Amino acid sequence: MAYLSSLQEASCNAELVTMQFNSDMSVYHHPMVDYFNALDSEAYGAHDNKDLGLGVQDIGMSVPLGISAQNVSGVYSKIRMGAGNIELGFPGAFSGQRNAQTPGMYGADQRQALREMAEINDVKFTVHGAYNVMGMTGQDQQGNIALTSGERSQNEILRAIEFAADVAGGGSVVVPSGEFERPITHLYLDGHMLDDNGKEKRNYAKDENGRLMFKKRLTEPWDFAFQVFDPRTGQVHDAVAKGDRFVAQPVWLRSKKSQPYKDAHGKTVNPGDYIDEEGNLIEDPFGIKFEYSNDKNRKFEGGRVPELDPKTGRYKVKYFHFDDFERESLEYNKYFEKVMGRKPEYYEKLSGQEMFLRGQMTTQAMNARGWSMYYGQDIEQNIEALKRLRRIRKQYEKLDANTPPEEKWKILKQDQKLFHITGGIIPPENKDPLEYIDEQIKHVQKGIEFAKGSSSSQEEQAWDILHTMHGLRSGEKVFNRHFRRLYAELGIEAMKKTKDPNNPIVLTVENIFPERYGGHPEELKFMIKQIREKMVEYLTEPKHIFAEAKDTMKREDETIQDWGERTVKQEQPYYIPGMTKEEAAKLAEKHIKITLDTGHLNLWKKFWQDDPKKTREENDAMFKKWYLEQVESLAKDGLIGNVHLTDNYGYQDDHIAPGQGNVPIREVIQILKKYGYDDAWTVEPGADASTDLSDFHGLMKTWNYFGSPIFDVSGMGGGITPQRWGEVQYSYFGQTRPPYYVFGPYAPSNEWTMWSATPME
Repeated sequence: MAYLSSLQEASCNAELVTMQFNSDMSVYHHPMVDYFNALDSEAYGAHDNKDLGLGVQDIGMSVPLGISAQNVSGVYSKIRMGAGNIELGFPGAFSGQRNAQTPGMYGADQRQALREMAEINDVKFTVHGAYNVMGMTGQDQQGNIALTSGERSQNEILRAIEFAADVAGGGSVVVPSGEFERPITHLYLDGHMLDDNGKEKRNYAKDENGRLMFKKRLTEPWDFAFQVFDPRTGQVHDAVAKGDRFVAQPVWLRSKKSQPYKDAHGKTVNPGDYIDEEGNLIEDPFGIKFEYSNDKNRKFEGGRVPELDPKTGRYKVKYFHFDDFERESLEYNKYFEKVMGRKPEYYEKLSGQEMFLRGQMTTQAMNARGWSMYYGQDIEQNIEALKRLRRIRKQYEKLDANTPPEEKWKILKQDQKLFHITGGIIPPENKDPLEYIDEQIKHVQKGIEFAKGSSSSQEEQAWDILHTMHGLRSGEKVFNRHFRRLYAELGIEAMKKTKDPNNPIVLTVENIFPERYGGHPEELKFMIKQIREKMVEYLTEPKHIFAEAKDTMKREDETIQDWGERTVKQEQPYYIPGMTKEEAAKLAEKHIKITLDTGHLNLWKKFWQDDPKKTREENDAMFKKWYLEQVESLAKDGLIGNVHLTDNYGYQDDHIAPGQGNVPIREVIQILKKYGYDDAWTVEPGADASTDLSDFHGLMKTWNYFGSPIFDVSGMGGGITPQRWGEVQYSYFGQTRPPYYVFGPYAPSNEWTMWSATPME
């Protein structure tokens, strides 16, 4: 019984405590029932929350290892203080430190002690993965992403899952989302603003009347920036858009005829079709076949042709607005179906943000190809001149001995082509023609080398731009293709590590800050849906696509990937023979859920846009309504597997105790209870560790807020008997001596009496 809490010891020795106080004449003994000393919820004004049904036994606290608790004894001290549920958090990642510990710093003996501690004291543990893991994309400070960094983050959560299986025996393992930054004025779940019919999709930054509810700054609706990525390198490209930014684009040549006609190749050209300078149909104006070809030597065929203005002799140019690129993305998607003979999949569809960058890069590629042609335009003529010079030099060597010096230059002048290439330069009479020919050979050689280098480098640059352009994808698509699998693999690991089906290990992805993808509840729902789908795919399909070297590929297994690289399907380790998709879907739902952080959701308040027609109180009520609708949406779908109870004033994630800020905690709990939520409730103390005596006081304030009673076990009144939470929290907790009172699950029932028949309160 080495790990019995002091509170339990106090309960067991209550009779001894009472006898001690009976012998002390300085203390007034009250043998009768005294409800003032009972200190139930009405005594300290928390009666409004009694119906929430949460007591000391339900509400736990987060304990960051290395900060709130330095070791196993530190965790035990939280139990002695009365914490019945504890979320063991790991502030460290990769290699741990004294004040930022990792799961790997706890060995077999320490884990055994934690298991015994939990069992003896009937305490439940949950786990929070590395705090500085921000999703699986591994985005750095420059905004670039990397699979290597993402898999390092995944390994940190794998460590947490293993720790949860070993120490907690099940429960939630929290991992923050927040994959990449994105504007909060344009919250489209899949990155597409328009549907296939050109109608605007639901923008979750607007209410049902179209009013913009959130923005980070006054001008964000016009100067917002999407992050678009190159999956090959992880490099981020900011697509700055809307009203303050236009991109100059060629006016592409289209048929202006009012009726269809046949071109020189017998193809039907309809009004508005893209055509070349001779009026021939361009069947693949966006280079889709080039983009999705396995042949890396394939030339870029097709492509749109700019329209020439006959009056000025220049090509026409106009400014494109972001909305123009949105419409052009729909056109691209329609051409995809026409060219490829199938509808584009989600990853293959282009959105306005992707077309926006393509517009810029198309111009760059055209410029590079133009310079390539300019530098290479005379290269064939120069090569022919070099051959003629060498031939003439051989001839001249034979004539040199028999030709008078004053006549030698005439040989050069008689060769009109050579005379033109050399610029008509005739060697002076005092210069040897043979020497002159050698100089001209060197001159032409230098010109050829310059043309080859300049032309080829410009052509290479054009190809690189084209490949980069075709590979660019929005953050949502990159997450879908490359990074959701990391979460799915974590979900499978949670499934495999589960020992008790009634207490499964659950990967719970936490809603993070509003500025990042996954911060909005609807985004997080969309992410979870995609992650679960990938887990189902892993469990039910024997092969999966992995990038491989070409010499290991089988032609029948090839498929197109991202920027045109060939890939191969190979056997994958997660496949379970005979498992149906329905069975796999149930497992995915069981092991992949959401952590709802009440404080993080309240941070949307600082971006809330007041309706000027309404009062301050009315606007606050509108935000509260929006907030609770988000909670209900998650709860109704059964997505919540863990709850962090934190409070703030909507500006920063201050982690003050519930009831101390303006988060509607009471209503949140009512909603979750309504939809049957019965998993962990965890207070994440933060500010109280600095502004109060300890982080544990944040938990006590929460107990107070939810109406948990304190029962006086001494049966005494008077000056030294704690009478209210305000006295309790500054008398024992965090100190060294045991208490003379019990509360919550440790308090005996009213029927329990001591040998003297004195009622216990």
